[in-house]
Amino acid sequence: MSSDRETRGFQAEVSRLLHLMIHSLYSNREIFLRELVSNASDACDKLRFAALDHPEWLEEDPEPAIDLAVDADTGTLTISDNGIGMNREEVVENLGTIARSGTEKFLASLTGDQKKDAQLIGQFGVGFYSAFIVADKVTVESRRAGDSAEQGVRWESDGQGEFSVETLTVPRRGTRITLHLRDDAKDFVDTGKLRGIVRQYSDHVAFPIRMAVPAGDEKAGDEKEEGATELETLNSATALWQRPRQEISDDEYKSFYRHVSHDFQDPLTWSHNRVEGNLEYTSLLYVPPRAPFDLYHREASRGLKLYVQRVFIMDDAEQFLPLYLRFIKGVVDAPGLPLNVSRELLQDYGPVRKIRAALTKRVLQMLRKLSGDQDAYDTFWQQFGQVLKEGIGEDGDNREAIAGLLRFASSTSPTPGSVGLDDYIERAGEENKRIYYLLGDSLSAARNSPHLEVFRKKGVEVLLLAERVDEWMMGFLTEYKGRTLVNAARGELDMPGDDTDEAEQPKQDAPVLGRLGEVLNEQVEAVRATARLVESPACLVLGADELGPQMRMMLEAAGQPVPESKPILEVNLSHPLMQRMAELEDSDTFAELAQLLLDQALLAEGQLPKDPAATARRLNQLLQDRAERA
Repeated sequence: MSSDRETRGFQAEVSRLLHLMIHSLYSNREIFLRELVSNASDACDKLRFAALDHPEWLEEDPEPAIDLAVDADTGTLTISDNGIGMNREEVVENLGTIARSGTEKFLASLTGDQKKDAQLIGQFGVGFYSAFIVADKVTVESRRAGDSAEQGVRWESDGQGEFSVETLTVPRRGTRITLHLRDDAKDFVDTGKLRGIVRQYSDHVAFPIRMAVPAGDEKAGDEKEEGATELETLNSATALWQRPRQEISDDEYKSFYRHVSHDFQDPLTWSHNRVEGNLEYTSLLYVPPRAPFDLYHREASRGLKLYVQRVFIMDDAEQFLPLYLRFIKGVVDAPGLPLNVSRELLQDYGPVRKIRAALTKRVLQMLRKLSGDQDAYDTFWQQFGQVLKEGIGEDGDNREAIAGLLRFASSTSPTPGSVGLDDYIERAGEENKRIYYLLGDSLSAARNSPHLEVFRKKGVEVLLLAERVDEWMMGFLTEYKGRTLVNAARGELDMPGDDTDEAEQPKQDAPVLGRLGEVLNEQVEAVRATARLVESPACLVLGADELGPQMRMMLEAAGQPVPESKPILEVNLSHPLMQRMAELEDSDTFAELAQLLLDQALLAEGQLPKDPAATARRLNQLLQDRAERA
């Protein structure tokens, strides 16, 4: 035993995770093999890339591979690779702690359903620890490429809270993981079972996955040695994206998706495309069925796997798709790029910009096609709709294509998120050149808004928007297919038929308007009569250029200055309350009612009055007066 052996404790979150692995997750236990093989594949990819600058690292072993070995006598399963390997510091960092919030997010996402919880392991980047589902002790021996044999390291743990690490002579670069299987997991030494798991989950790993099996019967006679073995390659070990589409089955596409995404579910759809000519590249893009835990962390790692001439270059090449498509998984292989391409070069490289533009259009076309499957698109929209909305403001070149993919709630549709702009246009007919929408703090508030009253009366559909990003988005989406998008709560209301229906236009010289303006002068920009209300006495209207409440909250949350503004109070002169106020001579009572009128208009918009206590006092007084008269 080496004199530099030391024992350390796991990070607290890792200890919790290990306890879960050991005591809870028994469904789909074979996930551990997929995760360890995937880690080995990543190590081989990293070696091939590093060898571009350090060819001597390949030494006498130039072909990366992954090997499985079983020992039924000792009950062990070993997964080894000749990839990039790790030094002592990397072993401690990678296997003893988790710097990112992946573990915490993983633990917070658990549902109590063993099968569903097990499926989260790869998604949250904690795959190595799945080894403890089947092993009561795990030994890792590794040597980083370029280091001497004496600089190897051994890591060992029983998953009970501590691990040991020591320097070790390791003759071969790469990593060797030995699992000491639990009594109830000894079936994983069965070569037939392992062969099936590899073919199911890891067939499209681009490196050969080999396993020592008894030598075939062809070694007959004197040449056949007792106990002889041979290496059997268990996977196809080919770059699936380079094969012709007609030769690839749907099951193969789905299997490859699970490999690149660490997901157990099937993708919603995919697109496989090869472009030839001056700009040559191949892409295989997938739409996942669910959002990753860090979807809204705009600084999180994202992007496609980049290959150049089938050589892995980087795992998260974000330069090939815009930020609002950060949920797309897949690979791009661009043989025209230099093998030593860097992230900085990709950022400003002309061919990359052209590939990005083409891939963006392809994803939008893929989503357009997916929208023909209502159930699948509903799933997509629930998971990624808010992110797609970011594209309206960020991608002017494709704004109309993105707009066609948006889904909204509607004043005439009971199902949230079911109405597209094309659906609206088709129902509105040719005579209506406007698309009306209404913003609200919640879908319920928007659906019950007084602004919808006249639209319901005239049978005009209004789109309802209640997410925080919506007001920002609609600042960029002003037109779609020649139709103007109009906020039903902003500015003067202009509806079809208003220019001919003069009898319904309200009188703006009613004395009650002036009295309200005097009382509420400091709180509202103006008071005017309106035809947009049918049942309610009053509502608030934004000026044509004023910020709405959603944008104000977003700016305030970001610590940005918010310009001062006051809403316009519109009143329904035909409402009994307004008729009663017009007859009221007591100025103090009028002032109290005027303030209550404004406060209830604020509440109808989902906003609080500036002085809720004063509002409560006025309401109490009103109720008391009513009770005394009863």
